[in-house]
Formats: sequence, structure tokens, C-alpha cells
Amino acid sequence: MSIVIAAIITAATCMIVLADVIGDFVERHPTIKMLALSFLLLIGFTLVVESLYPHIPKGYIYFAMGFSVFVEMRNLQMRKVHEPVNCTNDM
Repeated sequence: MSIVIAAIITAATCMIVLADVIGDFVERHPTIKMLALSFLLLIGFTLVVESLYPHIPKGYIYFAMGFSVFVEMRNLQMRKVHEPVNCTNDM
């Protein structure tokens, strides 16, 4: 039981310490906010479907989430290397 208590206290302390850093990162990168919202929708949809139908293999869900994170990390890396193209009509 003491291990569970220590784990909860450690997790809560990490969340309190890192909340500002993570919040600033999400504010700088709005696509991360959309990714998090889509994960919440995916998890909610999975819970609803599993309550109505037989079991959904978790590997499909984890692969979809992992692939999305991979694509978003590559997207963030590409934005660092290349500045976005200005598409305004200044002619």
C-alpha cells in the first residue's frame, strides 16, 4: 500500500511541477491541442463501442495514437527547419 501512496504522490507532484511547461508548449503549438482532443474522442468512442459490441483489440487504438503522435512530431520538426510560406496576395 505504501508503494501505491508513493506513486500517487510522485505523479501528483510531477503534474504540479510540469503543468506550466506543458501548458506553454500546448499554447505555442495548437495542433497538439487538436491531437489531444482527438485522442479524447477516440477513447470515448472506443468506450461507447465496447459497451455495445464485442471487444476491440487495443493494438488498433494504440497504433492509431502512436502513428498520430509520430506524424505530429515530424510536423513540428519540419516547421522548425522551414518557415511557413506566406500565402497573402501582395501583387
